[in-house]
Amino acid sequence: NTVVENNCLDFTAITFPCESQSIFKMFTSSSKIKKPRGAQPDELESSVAQAIYELQSNSEKLKAPLREVHITSAKQIDVQDGKQAICIFVPVPMLAQFQKLIKERSLIEELEKKFGGKSVIILAERRIMRRETRSSRGHPQKRPMSRTLTAVHEAILNDLVFPTEIVGKRTRVKLDGSKLLKVHLNSESKNADKVDTFGKVYKKLTGKDVVFEFPKA
Repeated sequence: NTVVENNCLDFTAITFPCESQSIFKMFTSSSKIKKPRGAQPDELESSVAQAIYELQSNSEKLKAPLREVHITSAKQIDVQDGKQAICIFVPVPMLAQFQKLIKERSLIEELEKKFGGKSVIILAERRIMRRETRSSRGHPQKRPMSRTLTAVHEAILNDLVFPTEIVGKRTRVKLDGSKLLKVHLNSESKNADKVDTFGKVYKKLTGKDVVFEFPKA
């Protein structure tokens, strides 16, 4: 099916077999995900990478900035009533770039269209470093404050609700000794319909219960 015109090959007239098309898609979208230690992405991660690559190729407002970023992993979390949320993890240094696209260029909305209306949440890929013990005191690297369990869980909260601002927090201790974190969000939030999803995702990622509220002025 190759067309030769003026001694030039017109590759647009070539029809690739379905298998070749799949391989081509995998190759082009693979640049949008880089997993640690060269691990291979699973089916969900590949589909997320493909969705981002398609936005990079077809969306004028997202094309240029998406060329500069990639993701590290993705997971699907059951939230409620048979619905799922897709959590996309990105390198910490790239989080600000992604958040700018969320706030200014509707990246979340565009990705949710790609995944049939499932909630999409973008978070930094953070690692908790264990507290120093006697056996580890000789380790040359001291644990940064940003790598403590408390700091990582705080950062997850901020990522979850972005671009909504957290204006207050309080912890309620129940009679059985369990704790419930209450997080107050800016009343101008556009994420009011997602607070239940945020709570389920936070519980899955941290094991902690949280309730999001909009305090009255």
